[in-house]
Amino acid sequence: MKDLFKVVKRRIENNNKKGAVGKKANIPHNLLFKCSRCQTSIFMEEFEAAGNVCTKCNYHARIGALKRLKMTADEGSFEEYDENLTTKNPIDFPGYEEKIKKFQNSTKLKEAIITGECTIRGEKTVIGIMDSFFMMGSMGSVVGEKIVRAFERATEKKLPVILFTASGGARMQEGIFSLMQMVKTSAAVSKHSKEGLFYCAVLTDPTTGGVTASFASLADVTLAEPKVLVGFAGRRVIESTILKRLPDEFQSAEFLQEHGFVDMIVNRKNLRHVLNQLLIFHKQGEIEKWKKS
Repeated sequence: MKDLFKVVKRRIENNNKKGAVGKKANIPHNLLFKCSRCQTSIFMEEFEAAGNVCTKCNYHARIGALKRLKMTADEGSFEEYDENLTTKNPIDFPGYEEKIKKFQNSTKLKEAIITGECTIRGEKTVIGIMDSFFMMGSMGSVVGEKIVRAFERATEKKLPVILFTASGGARMQEGIFSLMQMVKTSAAVSKHSKEGLFYCAVLTDPTTGGVTASFASLADVTLAEPKVLVGFAGRRVIESTILKRLPDEFQSAEFLQEHGFVDMIVNRKNLRHVLNQLLIFHKQGEIEKWKKS
């Protein structure tokens, strides 16, 4: 079998190097998208045209913060907060500064979240969008600080908050400073809530670890995109602890909605409309009535 594999591999490599007339073939990169949920491969053009959604199983794949902002906010309405707030190396973790610069260059972001004010179909709100392509959206001290400042400004200006979560959890390169952000962000959410202001969390793929265990779980209304992963510890860790096999759909948005953790699952193409309606309902006091009932 190994010999057969080598022959096939060599034949494919030769075909890639030469076209039918002996010229080097011009094979485009990223021609196909393979869905991590249903394992189906579809053309990248079809995948991107659907808004980075698998057209076979409706899995809503990861997208960057800047693309998400463009899809959500009214054009030209976004005013960024704390644009130049950058990460230090509080525990002198080896290579951390180099890693941060690498992701700054690849994502065009200073950190794993952008925050600011915008309007969504004319309704004003404070918005925060985490980016899983920046160190897996991990929550370090700057991510926590930007979230806290966003909630503080929203509290001061009497504005609602919409926060798109996408994170692998706390950032190990900052040690205890990262873990402290869980309490810090939760306190800011609490102060905002005590003023009777609205907070909506939109859970995207993935939302895990300390982010799930703090501000992502404290919203007045919790939305999620279809098929996304939401949880705290990983499946293998839980199964090895409780010595039981978990359901296949465990930690999916659909499983969490069934068990009351998620209020609504919304397709990406409908999110802008749903968020606009929630902002209008809050302004009219309808959400407060719903919460009291």
